[in-house]
Amino acid sequence: MFPWQIFYLQYGKVMHNKEIIITIDGWSSCGKSTLAKQLAEKLKYTYIDSGAMYRAITLYFLRNHVDWTDSKSVVRALKEINIEFVYNEGTKTSEIILNGENVEYLIRELVVAEKVSEIASIREVREFAVKRQQSLGNKKAIVMDGRDIGTVVFPEAELKIFMTADNAVRVERRFRELYEKNPNITIEEVKNNIEMRDYIDSHREISPLRKAPDAIVLDNSNLSTQEQLQLALKWAMERIKPPRAV
Repeated sequence: MFPWQIFYLQYGKVMHNKEIIITIDGWSSCGKSTLAKQLAEKLKYTYIDSGAMYRAITLYFLRNHVDWTDSKSVVRALKEINIEFVYNEGTKTSEIILNGENVEYLIRELVVAEKVSEIASIREVREFAVKRQQSLGNKKAIVMDGRDIGTVVFPEAELKIFMTADNAVRVERRFRELYEKNPNITIEEVKNNIEMRDYIDSHREISPLRKAPDAIVLDNSNLSTQEQLQLALKWAMERIKPPRAV
């Protein structure tokens, strides 16, 4: 039994003497969002999906035929974008709002996935998103996942997790997710999309995907969602350091 489990059994809730920032970075389709949501719920923290911000920006660009190869067009478009997160009581998680519209499900479509890494590599886009992300962390007590959260957005975060998994496992997970929405999709399309995103994410000039020196690697190739949650909770509780019972 992990220390956090004993603490839960004794007190029934998390009692902590400080609130921390937890960052979860890693490759696409490694389950970053799943872990981040579960961890935030257990700790009663706020979950912020940074990737959803880039996806929402991408959706706006596609809808409005923004020429993202032209910096002036990008800057003009960003001035028209307002991104917020609203907590959904039904799903028990935060959902993204783009200019007043809930686009939580629209941003998960393959057409957005095919362009998000390219658009997220644009300097002006990253500066826009990072500024917003940092403002959300002012009060701490957040779990944020993405590509550069532990290296750029919150380099001083108390707990940094870097997620990875075998490529074949990642492709299969992503295929199952997309197949439910589009039975016509092929596993080869998914494989190509993941390889393309990996290359762009790790080779872009601005904030490339990389592991922070002090990040803990979590390879979940052979872990269940509950097993990876147990590990992450253990690491979090070691840093939160709950006070001793009086």
